Amino acid sequence: MLQFFKNTHYDVVNKRRITFGISLALIVLSLVSLFVRGLNYGIDFSGGAKMQVEFSQSITAEELRAKFTEKNLGNPEIKSSGLNEYMITINPENLDDANGILEQALGGTDYTLLQIDKIGPKIGQELRSNSLKAVGIALLLVLIYITVRFEFHFAVGAVAALAHDVLITLGLFSIFQWEISMPVLAAFLTIVGYSLNDTIVIFDRIREDLKVHKGKPLADIINFSINESLSRTVITSLTTFFVVIILALFGGQVLFGFSIAMVIGVIIGTYSSMFIAAPILVVWGHKFKEKEKPLEKKK
Repeated sequence: MLQFFKNTHYDVVNKRRITFGISLALIVLSLVSLFVRGLNYGIDFSGGAKMQVEFSQSITAEELRAKFTEKNLGNPEIKSSGLNEYMITINPENLDDANGILEQALGGTDYTLLQIDKIGPKIGQELRSNSLKAVGIALLLVLIYITVRFEFHFAVGAVAALAHDVLITLGLFSIFQWEISMPVLAAFLTIVGYSLNDTIVIFDRIREDLKVHKGKPLADIINFSINESLSRTVITSLTTFFVVIILALFGGQVLFGFSIAMVIGVIIGTYSSMFIAAPILVVWGHKFKEKEKPLEKKK
């Protein structure tokens, strides 16, 4: 079996004050950006018309945008989707006017309308609400699943790590104003599954080592478990990272939102599995023991 790390002794748990501090700073920054700048919702959540247009001659996105602004038809979002193909997103007051606006803007240009998607603002709001519910339900089911498979304090660590991943990724989307669309939502749910899988692998190792190394301090056992699974974690994360980074760099603007969410998710998810989820078990263990001490004295 290929191993990048052998016989490592990294003290992850006792560095938790530093890692928790870094994560807390990133979460606060993300929350501030979410409240101040908000999110850049695509037509899936805000409503509008998205049209895929193919041109018979070479034309740039800037030239296309100029055709709209010259005729006072707004400033549409234009993304390349292929050779002389563009996704043009507009937000007309009346969605039925979308075709007319396109014809008016591109009059005299030889083009073919390949596809058009129209979503009303009310439907967009419903999709946004349902998406938040879907993420919330996913986290609740994770809490129940980990509690049944392991113990409640394991579930707390896992859910805290997942919430950490989602908040920081959302924060980066807010800071850079990347578009939130349905593919991006799919990426967020994928991040939840990916991070959870990585966390469960480490938790499985911790549970086994707790049985084998009875009597040892909990922090030492968790450190030992993380180091044991480090090679597997790094190899899995790197193989996934290489795929999604290539997709982000060469997949084009249409796939950028999905791929950049996955890139961030793989990095943050790997980090949180080792530096957030596992150390929380030690914090929980210390607090649990502190509550037990007064009972022991009474006896």
